Amino acid sequence: MTAERSAEAPTEEPAEPREPEPEAPEGPGGPEGLPSDDLSRLAELYGVATSYQPSADRTVTASATALTLALAALDVDARTPAAVDAALAARERELSERLLPPTVVCWSGAEPDALAALPALPSGTRLRIETEQGETTDAVGQLLPGVHRLTVTAPDGRTATSHLVVAPPGLPTPPGRSYGLLVQLYSLLSRRSWGMGDLGDLAELAAWAGRALGAGFVQVNPLHAAVPGAPTDPSPYRPSSRRFPDPVHLRIEDVPEFAYVADRERVRTLLERAGRLREAVLEKDALIDRDAVWAAKREALELLREVPLGPGRRAAYADFLAREGEALEDHATWCALAEVHGSDWQRWPEGLRDPRSPETTRARRELMDRVDFHCRLAWLTDTQLTAAQRIAREAGMPVGIVHDLAVGVHPGGADAWAQQEYFAAGMSVGAPPDAFNARGQDWGLPPWRPDRLAESGYAPYRRLLRALFGHAGALRIDHVMGLFRLWWVPQGHPPTEGTYVRYDAEAMLAILVLEASRAGAVVIGEDLGTVEPGVREKLRARGVLGTSVLWFERDWGGDGRPLPPESWRADCLATATTHDLPPTAARLTGEHVELRDSLGLLTRPLEQERAEASADTGEWLELLSRLGLLRGTGGGRCASEEEAEIQAVHRFLLRTPARMVGIWLPDGMGDRRPQNLPGTWDQYPNWRLPIADAEGRPVTLEELAASPRVRALVDVLRDGIARRG
Repeated sequence: MTAERSAEAPTEEPAEPREPEPEAPEGPGGPEGLPSDDLSRLAELYGVATSYQPSADRTVTASATALTLALAALDVDARTPAAVDAALAARERELSERLLPPTVVCWSGAEPDALAALPALPSGTRLRIETEQGETTDAVGQLLPGVHRLTVTAPDGRTATSHLVVAPPGLPTPPGRSYGLLVQLYSLLSRRSWGMGDLGDLAELAAWAGRALGAGFVQVNPLHAAVPGAPTDPSPYRPSSRRFPDPVHLRIEDVPEFAYVADRERVRTLLERAGRLREAVLEKDALIDRDAVWAAKREALELLREVPLGPGRRAAYADFLAREGEALEDHATWCALAEVHGSDWQRWPEGLRDPRSPETTRARRELMDRVDFHCRLAWLTDTQLTAAQRIAREAGMPVGIVHDLAVGVHPGGADAWAQQEYFAAGMSVGAPPDAFNARGQDWGLPPWRPDRLAESGYAPYRRLLRALFGHAGALRIDHVMGLFRLWWVPQGHPPTEGTYVRYDAEAMLAILVLEASRAGAVVIGEDLGTVEPGVREKLRARGVLGTSVLWFERDWGGDGRPLPPESWRADCLATATTHDLPPTAARLTGEHVELRDSLGLLTRPLEQERAEASADTGEWLELLSRLGLLRGTGGGRCASEEEAEIQAVHRFLLRTPARMVGIWLPDGMGDRRPQNLPGTWDQYPNWRLPIADAEGRPVTLEELAASPRVRALVDVLRDGIARRG
């Protein structure tokens, strides 16, 4: 989850509820900025919500300004009553005359009648389908899964074409019950890392966890390409591109050409530099310096590029270029242009802001050498990602690497430049005001336009998923509710002036199921917090697992007490914490409250916060004790009461029916520092901390693997899975 955490998924015990105080809207409409009936009708026809519910018993009407600006982002003029009337008449006429929507969904095996999946068509309408395989047919029910081209011809001669998505009825089921490790890759340094964890470390972790521990998966943070800069934003949830990975994660020594670099003196100097970066973090209490790591790796990669590729390697690179096509060329072109003009394309010379302009074509030719360099970096990173998944599966993991898909991209980055037609100009994704955050939230991520996605048959979404599933055993989707709707915030306006915009959830889910099924991959949706009614049910019906975090699992519809294990849902990944939450040791001791107090983040008196946190933890510990899960330190493998309580928490997770159970790897060492503290920017070193032990001393991957404390916690889950299945 992003640092600017969604109000739909609170990561801390909420402060005392407060009523939102939205600013007065300024847009056209009725009294006090409320939308007119015609404006509301127009908005609804374009999937723009006219109201939202911050709580079950309260409905807030969207302002005329919010509706007008959201419609403008969809190229609909609603600035005046006359414009609204014209747009409404045009939209109603379009919908009444339309034979087909841009994309139609059919779930294979569920529609025996060829017309059942389609909108109402005139009697006698003829169908013609061009399949992905190049065949022509009129039988929807006999189609293989894929995205096909549907053409209909009405008796009056009217024709229409549409993308026909045929998807399997549901996602692959996880192969049996399993447990795994959750880790932020950058935080996992080995004695071979260059100052931050890398893909070599991921492969080592997977091989060890699979072979020695019997783990079924390793989940990591998003490894998307970051926006370069000085300093680079360290958050993995605000990337330049979600389609291509970041080469900062490369293990340089694992690139085959490394062994053949002619200038061995420069190699020696670089390795010494890498050693200093590593030692600074592990031994001198320095923060992870992503920029310094990348500077060293980039210099090394420039050296590697001087080594000619062998025939087999050159053929593999050529295959990668052909497979990735224009998308890779665009990404590499943006990277090359960013080296010259900076990393925000909106500030480039005007001609270069369009990826299809003559100026960009000319610049691409002039920068061909740099474009090829960045294409090669993408290939090398993709190769090591693929190798990590292969190693995980060879180690016996039934799932392997679980990758993370961020909810959006940086507005100045590569994806926003290359896919401009798919993004809503002037809009940003966020969260509405609610009882816990009266101001709402603006995450600064441009949303996809649902209309353009549908018109393209969801092409950019399909390509994104296909790329990620190429090296993932499972995919975690951050803020999975975004498949249904997103809160759009107009730029220059507060989040209170936003509104929800709907996506075709049926189509988004069908594409997800199609691509995951082709890859044989599991999908986990991050669905924490308040979720729109019916969303979890629709996700579960298609096989998308949910996310359940112990501290949030209470009987919210009843007495509010901790939910007993048998009442948890089975179709989920169950964990004690996440990267946005306090580690379990800090939660148990209340140190997370002290940290927030020291940073001025508390909204109530410290003693009140302490008391509430202590009561919350006490209720859980009482339940753990009553279930016989707290086994103390006497004669056991626990060195402290805290360690015994952490083990008890994970025994509890095993008592639930959850299909997947995860250990936050820093919990194995008793680490107390959260990797990310929502609500902070430079007050706290978000995304820059190495894994540490209970005293705050950084530990290496090698030390983790040798730690009796880690092994004891893992044994709780491994033995429990073996006994309970």
